[in-house]
Order: sequence, then structure tokens, then C-alpha cells
Amino acid sequence: MAAGLVEKVARLSTPQMIGAAAIRKRAASVRMVAAAYIESDAHVYLEYVAALRAARGRNAADRERILRSAFGGIVSLPLKVARAAAEVADMGAELALHGKPSVRSDAVVAVHLAAGAAQASAATIAANLPKSPDDAKLDEVRGLATAASERARKLRAPDPEGGRGRGRARSAGSGRP
Repeated sequence: MAAGLVEKVARLSTPQMIGAAAIRKRAASVRMVAAAYIESDAHVYLEYVAALRAARGRNAADRERILRSAFGGIVSLPLKVARAAAEVADMGAELALHGKPSVRSDAVVAVHLAAGAAQASAATIAANLPKSPDDAKLDEVRGLATAASERARKLRAPDPEGGRGRGRARSAGSGRP
């Protein structure tokens, strides 16, 4: 959804922003890949559950051998999602700052959605890697989630009282800051 919003904002921002067309194309690509990740997620999880069942009652070496391949998917897929989400957050932030002002709020929403997806991926990997908290994949996904969340934090949704991304209107000489 976040990539779709970025794609829309980029399309509408093309006349105002150099680079918006390239962002639109990249967002469309990420959107299609993300849709494939959603489909893959169910399959990866079902494979892991089947491996858990097959490994039940086995000795430690057999259990590890059976789980190893299925385990890779439940870690690598959320990492791929976090990478895509971080990229979408970057594109959305760029559009929020330089794109068409009337759709800035859509870009901001896209950044927040992408940051949420990156955070969810980090939580998933952390849950799936409880025995190795220093794992490089966990470090990477946490870094991606932090970066995306920082992008979202720095953006502020337009103030509804001030119109399209502008601050509140103030009368000259009103003494209000």
C-alpha cells in the first residue's frame, strides 16, 4: 500500500519535481515485488510449520537439518520486506519534501506505513531468532526499521487548520508567534 501511495504521489508530482518519474517507476516495481512477498509469506510459514512437525521427536542433529532450510525463509523474507519498506520510506520522504504540495499528506502516510512494515519485519525476525540476538540479519533489519521510522518522525502531517502543508495562518501584527 505504501509503495502504491508513493507511485501515485510521484505520478502527480512529475510536472513539479525532477526525478519524480524515476521514483514512480521504482515504486511501481517495489509494489509488485511486495505483492509477491505477501503471497510468499504464507508459503514460507506453512513450510516452516511442516518442518517443525517433521522434526518433532528427532535428535538434535536431525532436527536442525530438517529445520535449517525452512528457517531461512522465515528470516530472509521479513528482511526483504524491511529492505523494500525502507526504500519506500526514502522515496516517500523525498516526495513529501519536494513533490506536489496538495498530495504531500499521501507521501507522509506512505512513509509512516513503510516504517510500520519495517518495524513489523524487525519484530518478526527478532521473534524468529531468539537464540542469536547478535545475528547480522537482525542487526540489518533493526537498522532499516530505525532509519524508516526516523524518516517518518521527521515528517509532519500537514496541519488541517493551515491548509496544504502550510502552518496556521497568522494576522500581521497579531503578536502570535
